Amino acid sequence: MSRVVDLLTICRKAGQLELGFDPMKEALASGKAGAVITAADISPKTEKEVRFFAAKSGVPAVRSDITLDEAGRCFGKKAGIFTVCGEGFAAKALELLDNSAADE
Repeated sequence: MSRVVDLLTICRKAGQLELGFDPMKEALASGKAGAVITAADISPKTEKEVRFFAAKSGVPAVRSDITLDEAGRCFGKKAGIFTVCGEGFAAKALELLDNSAADE
């Protein structure tokens, strides 16, 4: 899972990562979002809402193994929703998450 965290860190430095629910909604509404990734331990209600808004915008939403605590350590903000902007970053993030799921 560290490769996904590494990629998200690069996305953040490049200004292509939004953290949290409201920034996710804004990125989806503006068409900037390429993928939405949720933390492993967000509430089922929040995950349902994330999936609803992502599906409404035609953007894939996937669950990761990243926990809220790990996100807090990596990004300095305890967030459970990571919105990747930019098609290239989004495609790579989805590829890494798909590969990590296949490895299980």
